[in-house]
Amino acid sequence: MFSGVKAGLVSADVLRREQQELRRHERDNKQLEEESRYSQTVYRDKSGRKRDLAQEQLEQRQKAEAQSERDEQYAKWGKGLAQGRQQQQNMEDAIKEMHKPLARYIDDQDLDRMLREQEREGDPMADFIKKRKAKENKVKEKPKYNGPAPPLNRFNIWPGHRWDGVDRSNGFEQRRFSRIANKKAVQELAYKWSVEDM
Repeated sequence: MFSGVKAGLVSADVLRREQQELRRHERDNKQLEEESRYSQTVYRDKSGRKRDLAQEQLEQRQKAEAQSERDEQYAKWGKGLAQGRQQQQNMEDAIKEMHKPLARYIDDQDLDRMLREQEREGDPMADFIKKRKAKENKVKEKPKYNGPAPPLNRFNIWPGHRWDGVDRSNGFEQRRFSRIANKKAVQELAYKWSVEDM
């Protein structure tokens, strides 16, 4: 039978022996159960080596933290630096405004400055103020020559802004550049001739 005893008509001796055998077997199993009750479960990988679950969890947590830091950095880069600065500035402005009193009076300098900086459509003085600010902010630059390409000189100096485009040289610079080009061409031909039969 399933319990391990014989089925059918059995004598009392056989039945007593079978029950003693079952009790002894249960006692042995109880001892094994007591020993295994407080033992730790051993986890193994596919090759049969023991796995250290605490170490694996620590490594996974470290990987997750590194990944979250990387994702946060990419998110910051994805927004753009200018947008991040603008968002920070907006946050600071909002905090600054929250600390101000609710009632604003005529002598509030921040309110006055904000109203002056607003541009209104149809303001006749807006163009004048823009031009004046542009003049103040403009850095004074030296004028540059912007005509046709000038002939090269040995110092690579660009002509002044008043040059009329007429080459008044005696031809020295042109002859110098042609001599340099000829010398370079002769050297290149000599090199090619020396290595052509290799």
